[in-house]
Order: sequence, then C-alpha cells, then structure tokens
Amino acid sequence: MRFPSPVSLTWMAELINAELIGNTSGMATGINEIHRVEEGDLAFVDHPKYYEKCLQSAASFIIINNRDVTIPEGKALLVVDNPFQSYTTIVNHFRPFVPATTSISESAVIGDDSYIAPNVFIGHHVRIGRNCRIHPNVTILDHCIIGDNVIIQSGTVIGSDAFYYNTKKDRESWYKRMLSCGAVRIEDDVEIGAGCTIDRGVTSETIIGSGTRIDNLVHIGHDTVIGKNCLFAAQVGIAGATVIEDGVILWGQVGVSKTLTVGKNAVLLAQSGVKSSLEGGKIYFGSPAEEASQKKRELVWIKRIPEIWQKLKSDQSGR
Repeated sequence: MRFPSPVSLTWMAELINAELIGNTSGMATGINEIHRVEEGDLAFVDHPKYYEKCLQSAASFIIINNRDVTIPEGKALLVVDNPFQSYTTIVNHFRPFVPATTSISESAVIGDDSYIAPNVFIGHHVRIGRNCRIHPNVTILDHCIIGDNVIIQSGTVIGSDAFYYNTKKDRESWYKRMLSCGAVRIEDDVEIGAGCTIDRGVTSETIIGSGTRIDNLVHIGHDTVIGKNCLFAAQVGIAGATVIEDGVILWGQVGVSKTLTVGKNAVLLAQSGVKSSLEGGKIYFGSPAEEASQKKRELVWIKRIPEIWQKLKSDQSGR
C-alpha cells in the first residue's frame, strides 16, 4: 500500500509507539508484505525465523520486536512489542474501513460505453475502463482497477480479502487476519467467468494480465500475478503470491501452491497439482506435476504391476 505522500519515520514511530533506531531521518512511502516490498517501504516481522529475510529484503524500514539485530546500512528499525498490531494500526490509519451506502460508490469511475447490470456492487475508488460488460450480481470491492474491454460474468467477486493470517499458537485465537489494504488490477481484454473469486493483495496488487481468459468457478489468491494471454479452465485454484507467466494454460481442477512460478507457455493437464516452480514451454501432468510424457510412462508401468507381480510369483513357484 502506497501512502498518499511520504511520511517521516519520527511521525510513524509516534503513531505506533515505537523506538526508532538507525536511519531516523528516513521517509516511508508505503507498507508492504514481505513478498512485494520495495525500496522506501515499511515491512514488519515478529518471529526470529524471518528476521534475517526481512532485514535483507528491499524494505527500507523494519517494524520488529527485537532491538538487538544488526541493522543493514541505510535502514531503520521501529522496535515495538507487537509488530502485527502496529501493522494493523498503520492500515487502519491510512485505509480505514468505509461502509458502503449505495450499490455503486460515488467515488467509482466508470468508462464510456461500459454496461453495468442490475444488482452489481461497485465499491469505493474503483476504476472501470471503457466498453466493459459487468453482468448481474458481480461484486467489485474498494480500490480495484478494471481495464478496457473486460467481461465479468455473473456472481464473480473481485477484491475479496486475502486468506492470510498472523499465526501464533500460544494464544487462544491462533489465526488473526492480516487486514487487506491492497487491490486487484485486471488489465485490458480479460474475460472472467461466473462464480470466480479473485482476492485482493494483502498490501499490493493481485494482477490479471491482458488477454487472459478465465472459466467459471476459478479462485486466484492474494498478490498473485497472472501474465498475458493465459487460459484457465473451470475449478482451477491458485494460492497466494504466485507468478503465472504469459501464455500458461491450466486445464480443469488444476491446483497451484503458493509463492512459486509457472513459466511461459507451460500447459498443466486436468487435475494436476503444482507444488514447486515449473519451467515454461512444457506440458505437465499429475500431482505433484511432472512432464506429461514421463508421467504417462510411469502410469503404463503402474498398470503392469499386477502382471509383473504374477509373473514373479509364477517364476518363484516353478523353481
């Protein structure tokens, strides 16, 4: 999430009641989750396992619960007891929840020749381009951006909160929701089927690249980046912070895990499961997904197991 204008670290330290160490004259331009941080961003970390990753990330300023770590040159620490609560305080300050009072917010901008069907909900600060077709019962939540010539079929939700939690098992409620202050950006000439759900980024954007086609009942998780001209069949599910590069085809019921990359022009056959990054330009099948030609050979041998086992028993009994 970008701040409306850069803010001084001294002001930020006062907002979250933090001890400021390091580059105390710095100016923060936004706050971002670790997978999407950029120079000038604030990030937060509250577990020793992730201290070093956060400190060495692109984030310029770190909200942390340990003052005894080594501060990289030019960076600053904002030391607090509860970094997660500080994140919540910052989000609520810069992007507080604003209840809707109309089905189409007065702050929404809708381009020329776009059709908005009955029972569509369009939230605050949404931007919709030209010549779009938004069918009945579509929900487009706050701050989402829709390009030109986009079709969204009935019942789809754009910009639902990320399925993303701060997890601590030493408290009564293990999972505390990280407030989602990001958005969804759908580029030009995208078609989205009925009953799809596309989660907003936690602090950044979930992106659907131009020319992509999405079938019914597809779910795309927070902060995922979908390339141009991809094709997703029904019941595909993609977890958060994943990169699907240009021209990828995912056939029905393919499941893709989080924080990985599927390379350009890869094809995943139906019901495949992707647990790690895959090279582009190849056809994959199975769970875990492997090159389809190899997987098919394995299946041939698996089918022959009863025959081979029977032959082994016959050979042993004939000795």
